[in-house]
Amino acid sequence: MLSYCVAGCEVELTPEQARQQKIPFHVLNPDEVRTLEAFGETLLPGSAAAGIAHFIDHQLNASPQNQLLMIKYLGVSPPFSPFYSAGLAALNTLANDQHGANYADLNTEQRTALVGQIAQANPDGWTGPPAPFFFFVIRNDAIDVVYGTKQGVESLGIPYMAHIEPPSRWGE
Repeated sequence: MLSYCVAGCEVELTPEQARQQKIPFHVLNPDEVRTLEAFGETLLPGSAAAGIAHFIDHQLNASPQNQLLMIKYLGVSPPFSPFYSAGLAALNTLANDQHGANYADLNTEQRTALVGQIAQANPDGWTGPPAPFFFFVIRNDAIDVVYGTKQGVESLGIPYMAHIEPPSRWGE
């Protein structure tokens, strides 16, 4: 669960519920949200509906010590917003250079081909953070939002067996 302020009241919602209720974003702009959801969906189908953009936006809006993003554990110093913004912008630039459209406007085949490029190396003209690192971070964020809860693990048909039971779904 994530805490959101709705009509002056604090409510707890999952990222999926926040997406369904169209909770406003605080850090990501509309183009970044659109690109992030399309990229996440290419990396892990179902991540857009699970609320990847709301999850990342909420985490980027939290204090660094309370963030649950994978990048926090990979030696990158906060703030993390520039990493996400630069990576998403570079992804759109790459899509425009190769296909004349933003990443979210590409078909599945074009999106998948671009993912294959950035997963391996920085494509020519890439202007963001190291492309394979960006791929790795967003892929892990998608996995976290889809499978990072007891319910997500159980959806795989795997019994949830935590060494230490988490206090909540999203760090409440």
